[in-house]
Amino acid sequence: MTIFPSSLADAAVHVLNTPDPATKVELTQTYALLWKRGKITEIGESAAPDQPPLPSRPKLMLPKDMPKRPKGSLEGRIAFVHAIAHIEFIAINLAWDLIARFTHEKLPRQFYDAWVGVARDEAEHFCLLQSRLTQLQAQYGDMPAHDGLWEAARDTTDDILARLAIVPMVLEARGLDTTPKAVQDLMASGDTETAQLMEKIAVEEIPHVRAGVQWFEHICAERGIDPVSSFRIIVNDRFKGKLRPPFNAEARTRAGMPPAYYSQE
Repeated sequence: MTIFPSSLADAAVHVLNTPDPATKVELTQTYALLWKRGKITEIGESAAPDQPPLPSRPKLMLPKDMPKRPKGSLEGRIAFVHAIAHIEFIAINLAWDLIARFTHEKLPRQFYDAWVGVARDEAEHFCLLQSRLTQLQAQYGDMPAHDGLWEAARDTTDDILARLAIVPMVLEARGLDTTPKAVQDLMASGDTETAQLMEKIAVEEIPHVRAGVQWFEHICAERGIDPVSSFRIIVNDRFKGKLRPPFNAEARTRAGMPPAYYSQE
């Protein structure tokens, strides 16, 4: 039975505290629809968990300990799809956490419209990838996964600008960069169906990066700071790595992220 929350923040925390993937997806779809139809109207306040409970599978490992994926083989393609499915599963949490954690910023309704939509998209992507795993005779949870994406969330709980910079503007934007090569490799191995699925997801991720840029710039304007220099400072201080080419300049431009943000010149 669906619990009808009193506020969007309560809805977000309910999803975050739900470990079962199928239930998390169902709640995301339900609450997104209730928000869109005006059945949930209050933003509210609610305490987001530091670590949302996860399903018993997949087994989590450190990124450095993850097994290498064999290239070109069926096993390697299954491992690739499984890795992307896990990213999308965590991305559902990331979108709802952004909604619940920063309500004190008093952002306009359009901010919440954007991130409820992102959560809904990530849930759909997870379902599509889970279905593809089933077609490949596998299931989500069959292989290990790493917690690097949620680590970025833990490291940015103190500042919404840092969260927007590191998650959508660095990590999700990196997905725009890497997908063309992944699609090329999948096509070369004869896996047209997974290649087409990845292309669909990549197109639908562009608005997610755009939402990150839009609201990062909005908050910078409210704080009276320059967005590009602020982004570079945050990345230098908070991102455990470097922005490395190749960059998908076309997709990034469509997402409203000009080269000034990521150019190394």
